[in-house]
Amino acid sequence: MKYAESVTFGSSGLDRAAHLRGDEAALKKLLKTDGTGVLAIWRGKPLLDAATRAPVWLQPLHSIFADADEAPVFLGLDDGTARFAQDISGWDPDALPDSHGAFVDTSEQPHPDLPTDQVFCELRANMAQLTPRDAELIATAKAVLSWHETHGFCARCGAKSDIAQAGWQRDCPACNAHHFPRTDPVVIMLITSGNSTLLGRSPGWPEGMYSCLAGFVEPGETIEGAVRRETFEETGVPVGPVAYLTSQPWPFPSSLMFGCHGEALDKKITIDPAEIESALWVTREDLLDAFAGNNPEIKPARKGSVARFLLENWLADTLD
Repeated sequence: MKYAESVTFGSSGLDRAAHLRGDEAALKKLLKTDGTGVLAIWRGKPLLDAATRAPVWLQPLHSIFADADEAPVFLGLDDGTARFAQDISGWDPDALPDSHGAFVDTSEQPHPDLPTDQVFCELRANMAQLTPRDAELIATAKAVLSWHETHGFCARCGAKSDIAQAGWQRDCPACNAHHFPRTDPVVIMLITSGNSTLLGRSPGWPEGMYSCLAGFVEPGETIEGAVRRETFEETGVPVGPVAYLTSQPWPFPSSLMFGCHGEALDKKITIDPAEIESALWVTREDLLDAFAGNNPEIKPARKGSVARFLLENWLADTLD
């Protein structure tokens, strides 16, 4: 694909400096070095500048990190500057709006120890405004910290595990097992038939929102096989040839999306209501109207998502 790595959260060439993860002396030195920045994440929301939407890099000893219960995660070297991330989900704001935690969470939480123009924001709503480097750093931070939040105990013996390797590992002191951040493979597919593409919507999505079909890859399954199985399970549409197009880290919480193109063998739709709420074939012309905001029945996938990326490149004829 011509623009495969230009997808949001795509590789920006970040130096992850994995050789430093086990070097405690070097990490301690970096945390005391002028310019080193730590990104605070609260309940999955990164700290952003309210005006620019850029990540806010705090000093390692900032008072806000008193609410952290584990050491910071080392993200890498950003043009030579050390970047870390730390979870402060233990902080409880005075009040939370009803929209907090919703699919579309527009709420922003200021912290009493920070300027009012620095707020915790939902990443989905801001991902399209990030630079490639900031997007990679935030996606990495959010995914790894989400893993720590749900994997604090050994999967082998159940004992409390300890953070290790600068956040890229957890060690069990009871049975000596080592555990590593997980990534869940997901296929997301642009299914086409002539001048039309197949879109679906899940219950709970914003009214009128449609996107490409997607689903998790199962053990023992190829990417191509997952595309065909998921499409047929959700819509009853059989798929023939499948081609890989691009990938996107998707830190909600820890997926890797494999964007693919599949050719439908039949256009008859029979949805599985346990899988999706609705599916339909959309022509290029109707999709163009939807992107322009002129289609009252269809709201396309949000900017920054790999689904939007695939659909826009399909319309522009730049898939390969």
